[in-house]
Amino acid sequence: MENEVQHSLSLVNRERLSVTGVNDVDAFNEQEILVICDCGELNIKGELLHVEELSLESGLLTVSGKISSISYSEKITSSSILKRLFGG
Repeated sequence: MENEVQHSLSLVNRERLSVTGVNDVDAFNEQEILVICDCGELNIKGELLHVEELSLESGLLTVSGKISSISYSEKITSSSILKRLFGG
């Protein structure tokens, strides 16, 4: 039983981001978080990023830190994620 959850973003002072409609978190570190949503991959970049809350049941993700950019892309493979995260 899968309910389609609406996707939305709420950013407060570039320090706290709430995302709904999250299917999974592919990878994360203090500079980048890669989030899988129905509408594609959400790439969050910044400094001292921290996943405060992640509930895949409700599709909610909350991130804190200094957020410098948020962008979407098509879903990519795990090997290309590792290359991007580790400068390969």
